Amino acid sequence: MPRVFSLVSTFPSYNIPGSVSFAVSFVCSWFASEVRVAFNVGKKNRGSTGPESELVAPAIVIGPKNKTVVAGSSEATLECVANARPIDGLVVSWKRDGRRLASGRRLIIPAPSSSDSGLYVCEASLSNSTAKPVEARAHVTVMELPSLTAQPKRKILAELDRNVDIPCLATGVPQPRIEWYKDTVPLSKLANPRYKVTGATGLTVRRVQPGDGGVFQCFARNAAGETQAHAQLLVSSVHPTFTSTPSDQTVTDGTTALFTCQTNGAPKPAVTWRKGSQVLASGSFQVPRFTLLQSGGLQIQPVNFQDSGEYTCIASNSEGTINASSALTVWTRTVLSVPPTDQRVIKGTTAILDCNATHDPRVNISFKWDRGGVPIRATSVGRVSMRQGSLTIGQTWSGDIGDYTCTVTSQAGNDSHSARLEVIELPHSPRSLAASLNESDSRSVHLSWLRPFDGNSPLLYYLLELSENNSPWKVYLSEVDPAVSQVSVGGLTPARTYQFRLCAVNQVGRGQYSAETQRLMLREEAPSAPPKNIVASGRTNQSIMVQWQPPPEPQLNGVLRGYLLRYRLAGLPGDYQEKNISSPETNYCLLKDLIIWTQYQIQVAAFTGAGLGVYSSAVTEYTLQGVPTAPPQEVEVLAINSTTIRFTWNPPPQQFINGINQGYKLLVWPERSPEDAIVVTITPDYPSSRHTGLVSGLRKFTWYFGSTLCFTTPGDGPRSPPTLLQTHEDTPGPVRLLSFTEIMDTSLRVSWAEPEDKNGIIIGYQLWWEVSGAESSREERSLSNSTLQYQLTGLTSTTAYALRVAALTAAGRGVVTPSTISTGVPPELPGAPSNLIISNISPRTATVRFRPGPDGKTAISRWVVEGQVVKEDREEEAWRLVLEEENRPGADALEVPDLTPFTQYRFRMRQVNVVGSSAMSAPSRLIQTLQAAPDTHPSNFTLLSATQTSLRFTWKPLPESEYNSSPETVGYRLRLWRTDGLGEDRTEDVERAGGASETTVEGLNPWTKYQVQIQAYNSIGPGPWSQTAAALTAESVPSGSPVNVTAEAVSSTRILLRWSALPQAQRNGVVLGYKVSYSAKDSEGPPSVQVAEGEGGSTLLLDALQKYSMYALQVLAYTRMGDGPPSNPVLLRTKEDVPGPPVRMVFPEVRLSSIRVVWQPPTNPNGIILGYQISYCSDSRDPRRWTTVEVGSNARQFTVTGLSPEQAYVFRLTARTAVGWGAEQEARVVTTERRERPQPPRKLAAPQDGVEARQLRLHWVTGGSGSSPLRYFTLQAKELPGGDWNTHAADIPHNVTSWTADRLKPFTSYKFRMLATNDVGDSVLSRETEAVTTLQDVPDEPPLILAVRPTTTTSVLVQWERPGEDSINGVLTGYRLYYRELPVNTSAFAEAEVQATKNNTTSALITTKSTFKTVSSASLTEFELTQLKKFKRYQIVMTSYNIVGESPPSSAVEVSVGEAAPSVAPQSIKVSAVSSSILEVTWDTPPPETQNGLIQGYKVHYWERDKQNQTEKVQVIFVPNTRVHLTNLTSYTPHLVTLTAFNTAGDGPPSDPRGARTLQSAPGQPSYLSFSEVTGGSLNVSWGAPLTPNGQLEGYRVVYQPTAPVQGVSKVVTVDVRGSWQRWLKVRDLVAGATYAFSAQALTVSYGPPIQANISAQPVQGSPGSPTELSITKTASALTLHWAQGEMGTAPVSGYVVEARPSDEGVWDTFIRLLPPSSRSVLVPLERLRSGISYEFRVIAVNRHGYGQPSTPSAALAALSERPFYEEWWFLLVMALVGLILVLVLVFALLLHGHSSKYKACGPGKHVSTAEESVTLDNGGFAALELNSRTLNTKNSFLKKNGTRSPPRPSPGGLHYSDEDLCKNYNGAVLTEGTTLTEKATEVSESELTDSDYEDEQPKHSFVNHYMSDPTYYNSWKRQPKSLKPIGAPFGYEECAAADTEPYYQTVVTQHSTGGAYTPTGQPALSHVNPSTNPPPGSRTPGSRTPVTGFSSFV
Repeated sequence: MPRVFSLVSTFPSYNIPGSVSFAVSFVCSWFASEVRVAFNVGKKNRGSTGPESELVAPAIVIGPKNKTVVAGSSEATLECVANARPIDGLVVSWKRDGRRLASGRRLIIPAPSSSDSGLYVCEASLSNSTAKPVEARAHVTVMELPSLTAQPKRKILAELDRNVDIPCLATGVPQPRIEWYKDTVPLSKLANPRYKVTGATGLTVRRVQPGDGGVFQCFARNAAGETQAHAQLLVSSVHPTFTSTPSDQTVTDGTTALFTCQTNGAPKPAVTWRKGSQVLASGSFQVPRFTLLQSGGLQIQPVNFQDSGEYTCIASNSEGTINASSALTVWTRTVLSVPPTDQRVIKGTTAILDCNATHDPRVNISFKWDRGGVPIRATSVGRVSMRQGSLTIGQTWSGDIGDYTCTVTSQAGNDSHSARLEVIELPHSPRSLAASLNESDSRSVHLSWLRPFDGNSPLLYYLLELSENNSPWKVYLSEVDPAVSQVSVGGLTPARTYQFRLCAVNQVGRGQYSAETQRLMLREEAPSAPPKNIVASGRTNQSIMVQWQPPPEPQLNGVLRGYLLRYRLAGLPGDYQEKNISSPETNYCLLKDLIIWTQYQIQVAAFTGAGLGVYSSAVTEYTLQGVPTAPPQEVEVLAINSTTIRFTWNPPPQQFINGINQGYKLLVWPERSPEDAIVVTITPDYPSSRHTGLVSGLRKFTWYFGSTLCFTTPGDGPRSPPTLLQTHEDTPGPVRLLSFTEIMDTSLRVSWAEPEDKNGIIIGYQLWWEVSGAESSREERSLSNSTLQYQLTGLTSTTAYALRVAALTAAGRGVVTPSTISTGVPPELPGAPSNLIISNISPRTATVRFRPGPDGKTAISRWVVEGQVVKEDREEEAWRLVLEEENRPGADALEVPDLTPFTQYRFRMRQVNVVGSSAMSAPSRLIQTLQAAPDTHPSNFTLLSATQTSLRFTWKPLPESEYNSSPETVGYRLRLWRTDGLGEDRTEDVERAGGASETTVEGLNPWTKYQVQIQAYNSIGPGPWSQTAAALTAESVPSGSPVNVTAEAVSSTRILLRWSALPQAQRNGVVLGYKVSYSAKDSEGPPSVQVAEGEGGSTLLLDALQKYSMYALQVLAYTRMGDGPPSNPVLLRTKEDVPGPPVRMVFPEVRLSSIRVVWQPPTNPNGIILGYQISYCSDSRDPRRWTTVEVGSNARQFTVTGLSPEQAYVFRLTARTAVGWGAEQEARVVTTERRERPQPPRKLAAPQDGVEARQLRLHWVTGGSGSSPLRYFTLQAKELPGGDWNTHAADIPHNVTSWTADRLKPFTSYKFRMLATNDVGDSVLSRETEAVTTLQDVPDEPPLILAVRPTTTTSVLVQWERPGEDSINGVLTGYRLYYRELPVNTSAFAEAEVQATKNNTTSALITTKSTFKTVSSASLTEFELTQLKKFKRYQIVMTSYNIVGESPPSSAVEVSVGEAAPSVAPQSIKVSAVSSSILEVTWDTPPPETQNGLIQGYKVHYWERDKQNQTEKVQVIFVPNTRVHLTNLTSYTPHLVTLTAFNTAGDGPPSDPRGARTLQSAPGQPSYLSFSEVTGGSLNVSWGAPLTPNGQLEGYRVVYQPTAPVQGVSKVVTVDVRGSWQRWLKVRDLVAGATYAFSAQALTVSYGPPIQANISAQPVQGSPGSPTELSITKTASALTLHWAQGEMGTAPVSGYVVEARPSDEGVWDTFIRLLPPSSRSVLVPLERLRSGISYEFRVIAVNRHGYGQPSTPSAALAALSERPFYEEWWFLLVMALVGLILVLVLVFALLLHGHSSKYKACGPGKHVSTAEESVTLDNGGFAALELNSRTLNTKNSFLKKNGTRSPPRPSPGGLHYSDEDLCKNYNGAVLTEGTTLTEKATEVSESELTDSDYEDEQPKHSFVNHYMSDPTYYNSWKRQPKSLKPIGAPFGYEECAAADTEPYYQTVVTQHSTGGAYTPTGQPALSHVNPSTNPPPGSRTPGSRTPVTGFSSFV
């Protein structure tokens, strides 16, 4: 078939891999030349002369690719891209089998077939060129799809056991592959040998079986595709059979269960699987997890535990059905429930890898562990063990690190899990730690080290510690980066030595420290900080004290050598003057010879050996002021009037003032009395150079000297020269002693005396007189200065004359003295003033206003006022003169001065004329002056006692009259300051203690002088300070420690210590010396002590110290009182020496040819161990030849090899320090393997002769060595009875058989045991010794002295505390008290004892120089020392002792003897009540022999009984008073009183308490007021007892009234309740909706304040609504009430109350209470009702809020029943007529008897609209209250005209009254026993009260309720309850019981007697009852009346 090839010349969309840009551009250019239309660039390329025109041989750029295509596809394309130059000559052609096919880049073969397969060649040539063509080849392969040449029939029928051929042949390129399937399963998988496939025929099924039936598929496949054919092979019908039946299976849950079930049959049987009746799988259905296999089997995947059971395989075809069954057993899978987890454990601890599994109990499991695939087996020694799957590894180490796998195996499955075990340990110490100075920074050090082993745990950080100047190690860098191995340590202090050490920290913890570096000394520098706290203060006017403190110690930068102080004038240029202080201990400097009152600038710097440090900031200070040295200049003194002198002057020159000019003093004194100088201070007037000052108030016409001076703060300057001058003459004062004599009708004689104040020269007198009121009759006489009387003549008889006399001087007429006189009528005594009124009251003055009395017919010349002080207890003092006022005849008010503040006064007065004095006026009212600050300070202010830090002062308190205020506000204030000027002033307040007489000021410095003052103060302010008192605190131990303590190691056993003396301010006494305590660092025992004697000791050499040991050294000063605080420890190490021998040298591993020796460092290394030397040799050689090996300092073991077997060797071990090799440790060992542990010591015992108090000697026999030499013994001790075994000694040498066990406790029982140690190990423990008890020793501690106090003037009582049991060291026998008298000169005494003290304490010294008393009983804790000397001071110490000896002495206690507190309390104490708040206490003084000195006063302690802690107060009374009034007490309260007498030594014992009760007073208000059962017309009111009854409660008063008038009426009702137990009241007369104000008061001796509350007469919010549908049904024996529930309100209904209103009462009353909430009816027997009376009923619902609205009242219903004849109407009519006749006769007789008198008081009433009612209820009769405000329907003229109402007619059955009773109560107020009603009228007009007002309402009120008292009347209509039951409810009812039977129900509920109200049995009455208000049991006898209301009132 011819083929057509075409060459594609269009440009393709072609991507060329590789050089895309090149290929594309090339192709484009080529095609551009060919396809001009497409690219339109042919002209450009043609004829171009560029590089493209060069000749290029043809080359194929992209050759054709091999291609495979399927025959019949659209086309096959080959491409070939070539290049050449010129491009126009390039020719591309295609060839096949040498035959040219076409030209062009692309060859297309359309519809390729198999004949197109072959090799194709692309050739590129260049025409017209000799260039060789090039070619490229490609294969084209054409494939053909498979095609079946032979196919089977669709259905093939075969017979059994016959061969069947199923043909299937195919062709294709390449040749197809034939594959056969049966029922979609490849035949290759079925592997049935009867199925044979041949290439010639197809498939042959030989000997066909029933199971061969099915669909056979033939697939022909090659690379081009596939085709298929199928045929169904039908086998002739055969009954199904099993070729393989299912078998029982046991599987694990979660796996797959497979049941086989193979069948034969034709047609092929259908297989179905069942479990029980459930089909699991079939050809068309299968349950999830259940799969029917092609073979007929059943696969269950996954299996569940619930799948256990029997399974049936059912095979069926058209020929029949067969089945077979098998069982499935499912085991629970074995899994690791607790798999091992990764663990990190610390080396040496135990690692536990938990591994546990859950499994089916029917299978067995086993565990195995492997590590890295290697099984792990338990070790024989037990380090590795396995138990129940868990792996335990003890003593873990690094070899245990790895991955551990736990595997559990079982028939039900296996499981495994791996975990990682990491063994971590502490990191090793860093190595090669080196320190070097930093050259660039003098304050830093460079450290380097080698990284240590990290312990299998990453390093977290390094910890760097340093030791500065041998001080304890401290952490300097807490977290150094673990990645670094060097660090620079900065911030160090110059001139100090440093050592460093380093440790690494990982997760486990902190590793060992590295070796310490060599100690480095930093270079010294000048101080970098100035001295601190510089204070300068002027001491005198020419000196300044400068004080400072050293620079901060870290900034000293070296050893402080001293200070440099410089100063100069402040603010002025100039050089500094310097002071060099070369002593570093001196921290002050007194600058002297300075200029007075000049400011200086001061600076201080410290210096070291390296130079001077920085100066401090400048401080400035003035020298103190001086007094002026010159007086004021140009002083002029001039009298300007009769009482004033004027000074003028110039200031002194400024340079002579010498300070701040504080002012001037003008001094004026009488010529002959220089001591009476008057000083006036003038403030300087700086703007003016000339000063002026006045001195006033001088005496007139008197010679004075005048002078002036200038003063500054320190004092006064010199006075100016005095000037003598006289004040001006002035008018004289009044004449004296004006009197009249010889009084006649026409003449009289007047006499007088010279004026007291002449004020000049008297030149005469002037006398004039006139008729009173007639100035024209005046006559005047001028008399000489010698005339002192004059006879007046020519007077008119019996005429009053006014007469005046005055003296004359040159200055004029003096004060006129007036008087009046009547001729012929001699003057007489005046009358007393009256109407005294006090006003203008101030603290010290008050104005008395009065009405003058009759003047006695002459002028009043003088007024005299007296005052009387009235104390708080109403005690009155005597009257005393408070004011005299002269020459004020017309005065009506006087101001009384000089009163005492806060004092009660009353005043009286009299008036005086020329005859004499009047009588005293009546006293004024009592007034109290206002408060003021105290006027005086306490007196007798003295020091009572002194301790080391406190001063106790005593004083005489102010009397209450000088408090000037309330006693509660009075206190005292002490001011203290040090005499040396150091420290700050202190004040100490004694608050609210006006009677306090002593106090203690704490917190003072010992051995210090103080100045002290005291003042009194109150709420107004302080009073004046007292005089200064001096006080000295007692000597004490020093408060500071020596400073500048330095130490220097002189050798390996000696240290030289230096220090500076203690500053004076810290000595607190006389320093006797210094004590140096020193101890090796970390040692357990007490430090050693050495003493440097004398105050100036400053060096001490310590020897016999341990070599190369760190010592802590401290220095302290001591006085005779004891030791001061020690200095800060100085750490210093003694120098190195050769070491001691190594210890614990053992040989744990000995072989025949090798020995391993192990040791520990020497106990006494005496330096840094640099290495060890091991020497050994054979013990049999002589002489010995030693082999020596040296190892490093960290080595602790060494193995020696190459030894001879069974040979004895001697080993020597020694250590080396920098000084040299030390002592040797030697041991013998044999090279043998036959070794074992040693035997323990035998016969261990402690003989009694070796037992001491703190140690004992043990002996034993050495046991067997176990073929290995013993190395040491270990001793264990046990303290009996309950102690544990502890190692007492661990390095007892092996060659000893006795040992001293020390460090034991005295008088303690012990047991001991031992063990021996050789190279193999420890022996077992030996047998215990018998119990052995150490001997007694002296006690370690003395008793603790608690107090020492004087008991008499020659004895003291010592009290102490027993020493601790652990310190007695045996059986305590008793105590010794040492005491000695102290001399007065303590300083000389202290110096005399310096030599005696030395190493002893002061207390120990006292025991050697004292008298002692022995207390032979250990149980005593106090003892009285007697026969001491008066007014001496004693020192006392104590010791405790046993049979061995005495303890050390206690601390010394000092006590003064001579004064003791009184030993007996005051006598004959009586306490009596004065008032409700005052008790009077009287007593007698203690007997003189028990006073122990002069008693100063008494302390009265008083408190309320049972409240001592809360109410106790104290009042101080001073002698000679033996009586006191205790005021402001609680009323009617029992109080207890005790008294103590006191003197300067303290308080005596208190007396036994005496008591009395204060009198009663008005009570407080009731505690509460509440309301309950509130309805529109009634309520219950209750109240609580007063919290403060203040007496015996007699009853209560309840008052209520509407808050606003109701219908124009405002009624006030007062109810008095007698007795204290009833605290409730039923009120019934309220008006619905009105608001009432209630108040309640309690009554004792009077009524107390009321408690008030308002309430509205209406149901409260939330209460139920009114019941509805109320109806009554009546039978012959009972009434039945029915109702329906109304609105419920906001809370459920809790019950119902039934109220009734009898027609004869008119008042609603509770009839039944309380019905259950479910009740809707109630049965009322008729016998409960009164016959002939009609009743109305209503129902009220109740809930928790209260009573609701009542229902609508029922219709009135009468209680009628069959009556006997005597109740028939006719019988009653006859009896009524008879009774009427008798009544008329009786009334007529009564009217005749008292017609006029009985009704005289019954006149018309007044207009009424308000009423006030008062009712008294006592507890005996207990009539409850019902008060009703109702209008009565009574029409008569009396009511209309008078606005009142007449009482309604009472029922005669129970009313007993007389005409007199009726008359007294006619106006509506019924005055029965205990009852008063009063009605008060307000404005109500007659027009407001009309007849219609009363006709609208039926009468509702009955007098019966007011007057009935006979209980039988009540019972006439309410008897005892009988079977009162509600319909449908089995409730019994009972009447409200009395309070003694059921107090809860007790309240006022009705106005009737018992039986008035009924309540269901067991149901509580819903009323407000206070449980505490029940009457006392037995208050009512069974026959008494129950509380009833029984009273109704009306308006």
